[in-house]
Amino acid sequence: MCKGLASLPTCCLERAKELKARLGSVLQIPNWNLSCCKIGKNKPTLEECLRWKESFEKLLSSKYGLYAFTAFLMSEFSEENIAFYFACEEYKHIKCPAKLVTKAKKIYDEFIGSEAPREINIDHETRDITRANMLAPTHSCFDMAQHKIYMLMAKDCYPRFLRSPAYRDLVCQAKPSTKARNLPQQEKKA
Repeated sequence: MCKGLASLPTCCLERAKELKARLGSVLQIPNWNLSCCKIGKNKPTLEECLRWKESFEKLLSSKYGLYAFTAFLMSEFSEENIAFYFACEEYKHIKCPAKLVTKAKKIYDEFIGSEAPREINIDHETRDITRANMLAPTHSCFDMAQHKIYMLMAKDCYPRFLRSPAYRDLVCQAKPSTKARNLPQQEKKA
């Protein structure tokens, strides 16, 4: 370590490491746009993009919608919300009790505990209840925190995503599905 860094207090070095970790993901995807939503040669259809406006659940259930929403959250420095939500979903499907305890501790340390590198925004009561649940982790020990984060995304992040220029550009550039394009031709024949 260089002499300049060695003279800094440990708390400053830890904060610098945290900032480096957070900024690292931003540097990998500086801005998201339509090219971020491509998976191979496929892109979401216009119908699929418009379906995302119907409900937050429809957005999350779409492969492209989830990818676009995650990229949007990254651009707003709040991707920890979606990461926590899906970590909890994965956690609920763990069968082995030994893995349950290990995964619960990992999720808690990453998203909820004090000094968590990807700390989520939950109230103290929820944090305390989740901390108490960690004494004997079950499949439902994160349910309250997960629900709070889901509601935060549904009521705050999701509407902002739908109003974002990137989403509007995605809708403008998306092409109708082949089924929708063939529909007017079939109507002419009838």
